[in-house]
Amino acid sequence: MPHQGVRPEHRPHPSQAALADAIASLEALAMDSAPQEVHLRVAPDPEDPHTTWLDLGHTDGTSVCIEPGRWSVLAPDAVEGPLWRRSKLLRAMPVPEHPEGGWQRGVELLRSVLPMSDESCPMAVAWLLAALRPGMPRPVAYLTGESGTGKSTGGRMMLRLIDGLDAHLRSVPKTEDDLAVTTAAGWCLALDNLSGIPGWLSDFLCRVVTGDALMKRELYSDDDVAVVLYQRPVLLTSIDLGALRGDLAERMLPIELQPITGQRRRTERSLWSTYADSHPQILGGLLDLAALVWQKLPEATDQLAERPRMADFAEMLWALDQVTGWTTLTTYTGAQDALIDDVIDGDELATAVLQWALSHQPPWTWEGPAAQLLNLLPAPQGADKDWPKTPAVLSSRLQQAAPALRRRGVDVRKMQRTKSGRPLRISTEPGTTSS
Repeated sequence: MPHQGVRPEHRPHPSQAALADAIASLEALAMDSAPQEVHLRVAPDPEDPHTTWLDLGHTDGTSVCIEPGRWSVLAPDAVEGPLWRRSKLLRAMPVPEHPEGGWQRGVELLRSVLPMSDESCPMAVAWLLAALRPGMPRPVAYLTGESGTGKSTGGRMMLRLIDGLDAHLRSVPKTEDDLAVTTAAGWCLALDNLSGIPGWLSDFLCRVVTGDALMKRELYSDDDVAVVLYQRPVLLTSIDLGALRGDLAERMLPIELQPITGQRRRTERSLWSTYADSHPQILGGLLDLAALVWQKLPEATDQLAERPRMADFAEMLWALDQVTGWTTLTTYTGAQDALIDDVIDGDELATAVLQWALSHQPPWTWEGPAAQLLNLLPAPQGADKDWPKTPAVLSSRLQQAAPALRRRGVDVRKMQRTKSGRPLRISTEPGTTSS
């Protein structure tokens, strides 16, 4: 042994040629092997569609297997689980513990550190459960409340239950490409202190919820591309509801925080110390609940007669209600209706079209070109710069507002193209009201 007794840091390093040979040999071995899919944070079980996996982010690869009715913490050598990939955004999570008192105790501990309203607590739990389930479109959770309710702190607490104890909220990057890269690298996309939602960000968030891909030219290549797929849980704080578009509003989940009085307010050190101590049991309570919900989920397909736009999430809410006795599905659909009112109130054009259509006795239909409609809907007094000035802008804006207007009984759609253009059709049905 030529280097016996020599400290590792003092031993000679392999030459560049030796490293190149070793890398080439490893690449050859990899090419001869069948490709295997790698997962970030959560993964489906290849053999059981009702079983999912959670990566705790530990160096030894310890994972949680969530089966219908039970969950267990497994070392990588105990069973053949999924292969995980790790990024610098992925943080380690504590080993979950079964809380005494089951999932109810876990929810109680969560409420002790996060001041949610009685109605919002089940919705926060539902979003956290959805974040534990792979391949599922989930609504965008946003924390709302008056100043001083701890929205940023609450956002970090919810994020860290899924992404680890030192995960952080982010600000919005300047470009969509930068946001796409960071979204693909982490599991949850959590944005803090949004004062508004520009158009590009609204479209991006809708795509993140349903699944999207980032495609760029591969480095050191002229004729190939690198493709990154992602579908992520999204959490926002401090959002201006008036800036929402209709398509994003249909994907939103409000979680209201209660005011913190002087007697209940705690120091940062005390709060986070309590949170760290409770984290293993809160996570364990969520896993207890997840196992029961996973067991009930297969029945949802036959039980739900109608589904909102986020149909997968609605089925999970039904299963959650069956397990807990809550009314999360009713609360969610009611919140959607309230958001639609906020969207229409914040859009002068949508408000004008709604009032104009409902001023006629239903059933009522109008058809015509966008230019004619622009003349029929004069700009209201004090209209801002966003009021459409051209038929093309009017048509585009109406298409964005169409989902919200449809929920209020006013159907707006483009008709078949004719020689003179593509007319618009606006209609109402019997029983339509402005409420």
